[in-house]
Amino acid sequence: MSVAKTSPISPVDPTAAEPFYRQIYKRFRHAIASGLLKPGERIPSARALAQELGLARGTIETAYSLLAAEGYIQARGQAGTIVTPDLRPQPPVAGTKPSPVRGMAAASFRPDSILPFQMGLPALDAFPRKIWARLGARCVRAMQPSDMAYPPACGLQELRTEIAAYLNVSRGISCSPYQVFVTSGYRHTMTLIGHAVLKRGDRVWLEDPGYPHTRKMLEQMCMTAVPLPVDGDGMVISDGVRAAPRARAAVVTPAHQSPLCVTLSLPRRLALLDWAARNDAWIIEDDYDGEYRYVSRPLPALKSLDRDGRVLYAGTFSKVLFPGIRLAYLVVPEAQVERFEQVSEAFATDGPQLTQAIVTAFMKEGHFARHIQRMRKLYAERRDATAAGLESVLGRYMRIDPQPGGMHLVMRLRGTRSDRQLARRMREQGMRAEALRDCVMGGGGPSALLLNFTNIDSRETAENFAQRILRLL
Repeated sequence: MSVAKTSPISPVDPTAAEPFYRQIYKRFRHAIASGLLKPGERIPSARALAQELGLARGTIETAYSLLAAEGYIQARGQAGTIVTPDLRPQPPVAGTKPSPVRGMAAASFRPDSILPFQMGLPALDAFPRKIWARLGARCVRAMQPSDMAYPPACGLQELRTEIAAYLNVSRGISCSPYQVFVTSGYRHTMTLIGHAVLKRGDRVWLEDPGYPHTRKMLEQMCMTAVPLPVDGDGMVISDGVRAAPRARAAVVTPAHQSPLCVTLSLPRRLALLDWAARNDAWIIEDDYDGEYRYVSRPLPALKSLDRDGRVLYAGTFSKVLFPGIRLAYLVVPEAQVERFEQVSEAFATDGPQLTQAIVTAFMKEGHFARHIQRMRKLYAERRDATAAGLESVLGRYMRIDPQPGGMHLVMRLRGTRSDRQLARRMREQGMRAEALRDCVMGGGGPSALLLNFTNIDSRETAENFAQRILRLL
């Protein structure tokens, strides 16, 4: 017998923070208030419901005791337990959902689900989980009492050393471990930067289209975003010089512009560095997936060209390993180390020490570099397969932008079709796409979908999803 036939409640959520008895109590109360359970109607016995839900009988009895104490149910001995007769519960008040900020409603980009084309997710099926589990078990066995205290505010020294060594070799960044600050993600990184070198009222150049959450974070810190257009060579620096020459900072994604995936050209990199040096401004380089370039070797980071100490380099493990790790890092100029140490002590929210220890071992033993190499090859194959599969079915309705790297495709919609509307329909059908217009300040511009390809394992899989998208058109 299923739960649905004996009980008006759905199975409890084992991942929820709320205790099981509270979940059961709330669901019965809602069923009574909504009329699903009527006054005088019998409810399942504690024993029967415990068997159906796979819970201890005491858990059900605790929930029933709470319901009885509040007058929702009555025990009738051999007759069982019933909803209190003549009960007139008030229906739940429907809260008014606040209107979302324009351009932010659909643009999640935060990978809190695993759906086809979900942005921000690496190839989770190809992650070396066995190696990770072995290193994790070893780190747990080696734990000492000192490892169970709060981790250093700036991150484990061993991990900072490994990150500095990796950046020297792979991204062309010459830095010392003490310049590296371990954070709990991009938001934490931006918070550190905001408190350390920026202030309320500062103007900040942003790419337009760009990453929506950067704009949102600046708004929360009471700073003013100055949108600069993006063309085939990246952010148009000359427009920034004309619009806001005294801006305090610029946030850029030079390797693969988010979301258009174009690369910031060398002349513009030099122009940006020159502007920052002349105006005592900061460049925040968000190198979220710079490792994944398919037409040539990965380009050196913008930070590698910094001779005046104006670039703050932000990297992450979320796109290389997995988002749930909640670890990122920031490289600051030598002259700013002391200031960032002070801010880190005040706002320390870095990842757990055990997680940092596992990442350290993963890097030290060479697994990190090998994983990136494998993913670079795999992503090149999956990108080509996904693009071919989509174009074979949807070629009349779309075109895919050529791009040198990255982890997602930009699929331009032909005609007057709305990217927001199609993205919403895809979500309703169990797929996840982001609308390009949600990345544009003001919400205008061309209509296109952003589709992550890293978890699409073959051309056949892409064609199957394309058929589903075709029906939505």
